[in-house]
Amino acid sequence: MRSLELKIPPLALVVLFAGLMWLLARLTPGLNYAVPWRQVLVATLSALAVLIILAGVASFRRASTTVNPLNPESSSALVVSGIYRVARNPMYLGFLLLLAAWALLLGNLTVLLLLPVFVWYMNRFQILPEERALTSLFGNDYTNYCARVRRWL
Repeated sequence: MRSLELKIPPLALVVLFAGLMWLLARLTPGLNYAVPWRQVLVATLSALAVLIILAGVASFRRASTTVNPLNPESSSALVVSGIYRVARNPMYLGFLLLLAAWALLLGNLTVLLLLPVFVWYMNRFQILPEERALTSLFGNDYTNYCARVRRWL
């Protein structure tokens, strides 16, 4: 299974999951549901997601370290400030919130099943390999950070 680690860029994975969610919603129209204020909720959740993602990117830029998720071993700084005081993976959290907003917009119960699959995939094939690389690079500083800050929220 290590052959799948760090292979699919997270943004591409978001697009893939969004497409699967759309397809699943089209295949199961009987499981559609209505949500009052759907557009407002989707817009709010999407805006929050984008703000979280941008805060993560900005923290990396301020630290002059890479935002390339496929090469965590090229990280030049351990970022523990800003949004990283709250979550170790805010960009991935933002991606999850975007997918949740998309699920809400689609209004279909079956698409909700893909949200935990996205989290599982990210944990197994993206985050765990990143954590190994960061532990190798930053040692106790990183393990202490992990003890203080949760992976997602």
